[in-house]
Amino acid sequence: MNPATRTMSEHLTEIVKDGEEAHARAREAVATGGVIAFLTDTFYGLGADPFNRDALRAIFRLKGRDEGKPILVIASDMDAAVRLMAERTRFFDLFSTKFWPGPLTLVVRARHDVPEELTAGTGTIGIRVPAVEAVRALARACGGLLTATSANPSGMEPARTADMVHRYFPTGLALIVDGGSARLDLPSTVLDVSRDDAISIVREGAVARQEIEGALLAAGRAS
Repeated sequence: MNPATRTMSEHLTEIVKDGEEAHARAREAVATGGVIAFLTDTFYGLGADPFNRDALRAIFRLKGRDEGKPILVIASDMDAAVRLMAERTRFFDLFSTKFWPGPLTLVVRARHDVPEELTAGTGTIGIRVPAVEAVRALARACGGLLTATSANPSGMEPARTADMVHRYFPTGLALIVDGGSARLDLPSTVLDVSRDDAISIVREGAVARQEIEGALLAAGRAS
């Protein structure tokens, strides 16, 4: 057992096949401050209400990670995403139009009411609208926004199946929504678009650097 889970509830984590029942149970769990695991458009992630600070701290305990690292969030659609944002930069509009829905996490300035557990004191938040409709549907069922930090103890490889999540966290999760095997071999690319005058690739992943550079070049030619 992962030592980080021993301080959590000792009930055995149940795996539930993705579908209406799983969505209903996930919605109830998230609404009451629980943490779920689910297949994102890349690997499995740990999902909770991004505005519930107790749930966010539970994620850190599960992962055995300190609170000095930000937690990214997935959104069911743009309307949900903007609930976390202080402003939209021109680069946000460019890349969200080009790559959303898709495996590109955009780092933007966070609203003042976004918990520091999400931002790690940076004042920014990473958001993406996933490419897979089933993932967006789960987020929608849970209120439109879900945390999506990788479902693994700190330092371990990302979970690619529901069974792998269960081996990592046999207790401590409200449920694991089984969406099958990981859809991609790479995590999402993380792109900082919080400024109007520059962008920064924080992590290169499923969206290649060349695609980002291509979008910039195309936008420059069109302007």
